[in-house]
Amino acid sequence: MDSHKGIAWYVFNVFNIIIMLFVSFMILFPYMNVLAVALNDNIRAVNVGFMIIPRVFTTMNFQSLLSDDAIIRAAVVTVGRLLVGVPYSVFISFITAYVLSKKYLPGRRWIIFVLLIPSYIGGGLIPTYILYANLGLLNNPLVYILPAGFGFFGFILLRTYMYTIPDSLEESARIDGAGDYTIMFKIYFPLCIPIIATLVLFSAVAHWNDWTTTLYFVPNNRWNTLAFELQRILLEQGRIARLIQEAIMRGELPRTSPGTSQGIRNAQIIVTTLPIVMIYPFLQKYFIKGLLIGGVKE
Repeated sequence: MDSHKGIAWYVFNVFNIIIMLFVSFMILFPYMNVLAVALNDNIRAVNVGFMIIPRVFTTMNFQSLLSDDAIIRAAVVTVGRLLVGVPYSVFISFITAYVLSKKYLPGRRWIIFVLLIPSYIGGGLIPTYILYANLGLLNNPLVYILPAGFGFFGFILLRTYMYTIPDSLEESARIDGAGDYTIMFKIYFPLCIPIIATLVLFSAVAHWNDWTTTLYFVPNNRWNTLAFELQRILLEQGRIARLIQEAIMRGELPRTSPGTSQGIRNAQIIVTTLPIVMIYPFLQKYFIKGLLIGGVKE
């Protein structure tokens, strides 16, 4: 036993590992249960309760889901929204943070105050709908991109992070003849990669999970997103489940009826959430570093 570490240190680590494993299992269990139900046969295995391993394995739920043209179209729209919306949002936040991080900018505090107001005061749904209608954004995929271009929280993180970059770097670059664009994209941008990765994750999750924009401003099914399709299916399945339960209670259906397509619903939950779950581990180190440095100013 290490002379610098007593028995209490080892006991603490053992209990710490046990507790963390238990917490990890409690976090993963619901997701594993959803995946198991999605891979389970709904007809030959009904009302199996909680499980983490499919009782009757099948991929028919995913095949049925991926054969739906509406789901494929929604996936394409969502991926296109991410590919355009995330870089656009990060770019707008970055250039805004760079400009407003300069203390010599006239009226800098008033500009920041004006940008802060929408974070606390909103016009409401009806004025927003009228504004989008006048701008021609209704039934337009740009409604997913343009309004989400600037986020005050991401701007604050970026600006605070830029305060940690020594002014001597910019002064040296200007002495060598570099202009604002060169300094911004060749000096500040590479140094801000950790906080930019954090904003990429925030923006991607926001774009991926957003379904209210489709509900309010995109009545044309052509531009539905995956999150909206998931919400629609969840609502429809809930209504169908209630109707089937009422029919069973009236004796119109046998109690062994497979009822709802719960497997297909869970399969869509997996398809909708899996990309974000897979991306997060690769951005985690930047996420933690970016929040620590970008969220605290000395």
